[in-house]
Amino acid sequence: MRQRFLLPFEWHPFLCAVSLFTGSLVPTLIVAQAGVTTLGIQVKPVVPLDLFDPEITLERVHLSGAIELTGGYAFGMSVRVGVSNTISFETGISQIQRNYGYSLVNDTNGYSASERFRYVGYEVPVAALAYIRLGERMWMNAALGFSFDAYPSDVQKDVERGRIYVFRNDWAQFATLANLGVEYRTEGSGYFYLGASFHRPFGSIAVADLTYYAQNFFPYTMRGTLDGSYLTVDLRYYFHEDADRMKTRRK
Repeated sequence: MRQRFLLPFEWHPFLCAVSLFTGSLVPTLIVAQAGVTTLGIQVKPVVPLDLFDPEITLERVHLSGAIELTGGYAFGMSVRVGVSNTISFETGISQIQRNYGYSLVNDTNGYSASERFRYVGYEVPVAALAYIRLGERMWMNAALGFSFDAYPSDVQKDVERGRIYVFRNDWAQFATLANLGVEYRTEGSGYFYLGASFHRPFGSIAVADLTYYAQNFFPYTMRGTLDGSYLTVDLRYYFHEDADRMKTRRK
């Protein structure tokens, strides 16, 4: 059996870029919105890139298999709280669906099959954001933080002479996350945001057993792990809560 994997705490170029950008904002005039809370909705298509979640290749005598992230999406709500003139915090809750494809090949009888499956989880992020103003209504921000991830169930997907069974390592675990994006702020219509996020669990999210059943129904199983890292394109819309209105409510 052969599997390609990445170390749990290995830094990727996207994380490095966000870290450098966040650091560069420290001596720069940045303006968050102290006392302002914004509630938003988000949709995040998953971009399948081998750099972030490489294909898993499994092998044994006369049998081979592969598991690959093919895409997916996340959707949910996001809440920002401005705690000072330089920092905001972001949290929320999202559902993430990772889509995978797997293949199974027996080179002795020419058997070949492939199928797709999805692996669903839930995420509660907590991140710190820093802003820089690009224009009258245009802003750029960078965020670093952590996420509490939960996985509700195992997954099984069958083909004619085989199957894949994916079982979670733990029902919940932590991940690190990074985000970089730009947003356009209007006075009465909210905020429109476009960015990218990288999400990396501290360990593999699941174990995958890929099994081939011979004609005598004797099973041959190959095992690998799902890293679970992914990159997304982020599309968000925030409903703006004005700071003056919040002060008026408190009085």
